[in-house]
Amino acid sequence: MLEPVEILAPDTWEQALAAKAEHPDALPIAGGTDVMVALNFDRARPPAMLDLTRVPELRDWSADDGRLRIGAGVTYTRLIDELGDRLPGLAIASRTVGSPQIRNRGTVGGNLGTASPAGDGLPPLYVSDAEVELASTTGTRRVPVAEFVTGPKRNAAREDELIAAFHLPAAAGAQQFAKIGTRNAMVIAVCSLSLAIWPERRAVCACIGSAGPTPIRATEAEAFAAGVLDEEGLWDGRGPIADAALERFGELVAGAAAPIDDVRGSAAYRRHALSVLGRRTLSWAWEEQRCA
Repeated sequence: MLEPVEILAPDTWEQALAAKAEHPDALPIAGGTDVMVALNFDRARPPAMLDLTRVPELRDWSADDGRLRIGAGVTYTRLIDELGDRLPGLAIASRTVGSPQIRNRGTVGGNLGTASPAGDGLPPLYVSDAEVELASTTGTRRVPVAEFVTGPKRNAAREDELIAAFHLPAAAGAQQFAKIGTRNAMVIAVCSLSLAIWPERRAVCACIGSAGPTPIRATEAEAFAAGVLDEEGLWDGRGPIADAALERFGELVAGAAAPIDDVRGSAAYRRHALSVLGRRTLSWAWEEQRCA
């Protein structure tokens, strides 16, 4: 006989933090698009669940001097509709998540909590150097997203903390996201790649998803792309990137991955796919950037 699960349903953020402090083993649930799968397949059976759907503070977002604070309960649909112009890479990634019903419920906060390397919302956060805001009854702190996700399904939140929001800058240049799946829609990524151009820093940032224990920044590929744009005078001249440079960028992206063989694809296929995604995303983003 299964043990009963206690359901905690706070109405305010203060009540939610108090409930988490009193019940540190309570599993938070908002959209439930990850949590309910784990429950249905008996991968999780928490003694208590902390239902955050009635907490209004988690559904808010705000902008201040070019930076955005996005509440952990803001759905993918709202990210697309309300923030697509400011966070285009995250909006593109959000459009690839599940079905409309899933996007209406699911959140990037849930992606952060689950900390799956296949979470589509995570690579766009990495290329924006996002920070995760964690809160408890004793205070709040911010953790860089690359330090927050510590491994597959593991994160740096303490047992009495909840994810309140994530912070990141609005896009200053072109952004792209692309993923490969076993079908065209409603699919977990075999691999993915997020790319962002930051013209004021003359930087290109790229992050790999679903091809390692955590999302992986392709730092060598980033330095190569920025170097090509510098050496060829493209930051100011806005000319196209040579095919050979795009090819090399893709190779460096693939080389940064740490894939495994699993039911969705082989390590070799993931590396090949990432090389293609690298060429495509840099080509698409730079074409948008130079024509802006």
